Amino acid sequence: MTAAPVTPDLTEPAILSRARTQVLENGEGLSYEDLVEVLRLPDEHVPALLGLAHDVRMRHCGPEVEVEGIISLKTGGCPEDCHFCSQSGQFTSPVRSVWLDIPQLVQAAKETAETGATEFCIVAAVRGPDERLMSQVRDGVKAIHDAVDINVACSLGMLTQEQVDELAAIGVHRYNHNLEAAKSYFPSVVTTHSYEERWETCQMVRDAGMELCCGGLVGMGETLEQRAELASQLAELDPHEVPLNFLNPRPGTPFGDLSTMDAQDALRTIAAFRLAMPRTILRYAGGRELTLGDLGTREGLLGGVNAIIVGNYLTTLGRDPDEDLALLSELKMPIRELAKTL
Repeated sequence: MTAAPVTPDLTEPAILSRARTQVLENGEGLSYEDLVEVLRLPDEHVPALLGLAHDVRMRHCGPEVEVEGIISLKTGGCPEDCHFCSQSGQFTSPVRSVWLDIPQLVQAAKETAETGATEFCIVAAVRGPDERLMSQVRDGVKAIHDAVDINVACSLGMLTQEQVDELAAIGVHRYNHNLEAAKSYFPSVVTTHSYEERWETCQMVRDAGMELCCGGLVGMGETLEQRAELASQLAELDPHEVPLNFLNPRPGTPFGDLSTMDAQDALRTIAAFRLAMPRTILRYAGGRELTLGDLGTREGLLGGVNAIIVGNYLTTLGRDPDEDLALLSELKMPIRELAKTL
């Protein structure tokens, strides 16, 4: 006699019931302990988890998606040893040092604006800006503002108070400075500067009135508990936007031989970050194409993500911007207009 097939128990786990009340209804992010439970949910509960995270995003953020483009003003030759980054001058990664000029920055900003993006971020691979870089940023921000109707953001490493004040004064709308990893895992990722130094720059940016963009990378060998720790620490910092990167192992870096993060783990992480920060802009950033592919990109947008970077990243290729924009249209997710971000 053939045994009857076993029907899986899809009764909602207690953590999802608690999150439904605490996060969806009350708008309060989950604690570290609850985030660990979320990240441990079995695969069969991931669809329900993503559905809940999407409901949280829709209720507390709305349907709009913020689109951003990024450009590297100064590429390669960075003195820091961030183990995931091919721009470090300490590794054998094949990234050479390159500077862009002002006309190239303006052209890139124009091309970004043509996609419907409202944010254009100028990035430099440095520990922190010297006077040459600050001068070029100063001139570049003015030239972009004169030529293009778009918000300008910057990511220039660790700042002094004087530099923070100057960036705010010249009209930088948002500053990106990622925590990168949980405090407990940070020494395994970077040794040339401290977690506390990064945190200090983030605090100065917030105090100066600029929007703070601060996220991190996952899939770097950290534990589930350390992913929950990173989400909790970001929630404590309360940035305006959190870019979520997935490790794309780069040849020649200390993390170059790590495996790509499991797609289901990546989706659980997206949902966990949304449940930790119900009102924050949660942005798809580097590594999503490799980690999730086209289907996973769709699932993430239906699982809590409400912002994307279009086009290429700093040292890796992204999806064709038209593909991302077509997907947003198909999902009936309108692109946030510039006037609503000012």
